[in-house]
Amino acid sequence: MPTPHHLHATPETVAWGYLDAAREPVMHVASGDEIVIDTISGEPCNLPDDAGRMLPDHRAVLEAQRKERGEGVHHLTGPVHVEGARPGDFLQVDILSARPRQDWGFCEILPLKGILPEEFTDYQQILIDIDRDSGIATLPWGQSFALDPFFGIMAVAPPPEWGRLGSPVPWAFGGNIDNRALTAGTTLYLPVFNDGALFSAGDGHGRQGDGEVCIDALETALQGRFRLTVRRDIDEAGPFAESDAHLISMGLHPSLDRAAEQAVRQMVRLITARSRLDRNQAYMMCSMLGDLRITQVVDGNKGVHMLYPKDML
Repeated sequence: MPTPHHLHATPETVAWGYLDAAREPVMHVASGDEIVIDTISGEPCNLPDDAGRMLPDHRAVLEAQRKERGEGVHHLTGPVHVEGARPGDFLQVDILSARPRQDWGFCEILPLKGILPEEFTDYQQILIDIDRDSGIATLPWGQSFALDPFFGIMAVAPPPEWGRLGSPVPWAFGGNIDNRALTAGTTLYLPVFNDGALFSAGDGHGRQGDGEVCIDALETALQGRFRLTVRRDIDEAGPFAESDAHLISMGLHPSLDRAAEQAVRQMVRLITARSRLDRNQAYMMCSMLGDLRITQVVDGNKGVHMLYPKDML
């Protein structure tokens, strides 16, 4: 049976705002092992007035790491070294569960952020109550909605020659993909650039709409359970995913047009690899059955993903 592991969020295991292949792994696991990862979310300005609602590990990280942080706001727990992973492989990340760790989250409008920064200059943050038992979030003005938790950031370490990168921009190694389709029950595939893959997770979301248009989703601390498996039989250049029902291709580019092209091109490859269809047939099937969606428009590299029904392969 796979060995269970639990990676807690501590000043030693959390990187604040950056990804870097030079960061030493904080845990080693075997390929196929399951791991529970605790994450935190929020800078000091995002915290509730009632300090008792704050997780102790969140407070410890903020106090210890004020001077050791990158360009981003995200707290990333990791990296996890997966034995046997090497550059050119893929890391299969089975997302087994994702659930809130606390009873609050936040959303905000920030200067020069979001898709309409010149129109929304009345900057504001809201605190959102989370009922973990019922799975319901309640907004300050009284409306409620069901939670749909997922991790905005799941990543392997970037190529070592890229150095330290801020956490906001998603790249080929994953990172701040912010794809709301990557909920529990889906599998994410990430290309490996370093020995051990060096997997990290963070940027917990209680719920997000496609686009994440104002810069934030419902930001909150999540605990995730993952199965990490090394794959050497995948011929792809960037991240993709699948659920029981769909293949999920992904495009990442500063231009939405180019990101859309990448997502369609990748889906054509995925379909032809898993079916008897040729490229022309797969392209036409994408047009008839594939749903092209905007992942997010606020993270530097914009995201587009396509959902294609697996029962039509």
